[in-house]
Amino acid sequence: MHAFDVLGDPVRRRILELLADGERSSGALSAVVQEEFGISQPAVSQHLRVLRDAGFAAVRAEGTRRLYSVDLAPLREVDAWLAPFRRFWEPRLDALATELARGRRARRRDQREPGSGP
Repeated sequence: MHAFDVLGDPVRRRILELLADGERSSGALSAVVQEEFGISQPAVSQHLRVLRDAGFAAVRAEGTRRLYSVDLAPLREVDAWLAPFRRFWEPRLDALATELARGRRARRRDQREPGSGP
């Protein structure tokens, strides 16, 4: 399965978002995903299996629990594939960062100078 086929599913993307914060048990993942998407525990397990089979998630046993974590290798491949397209959005993001910094500086300056506000 191609990486974008895996990432194209909102449930699998959400699972990866949860795993980005650190290792989680299958039960903890299932609880969040079931609540947010209204799907069954077996359906969550299928999504976890797709992520495992595609290499996006790693699993390890700890007693009777299964702990999942992100495997970065496929995400690095996606990042590499996206590299030629960054030129379309990076200048805009840089400009946004510049404007945000200007706004922060102006607010700090206005707070330091009495009577400088509107």
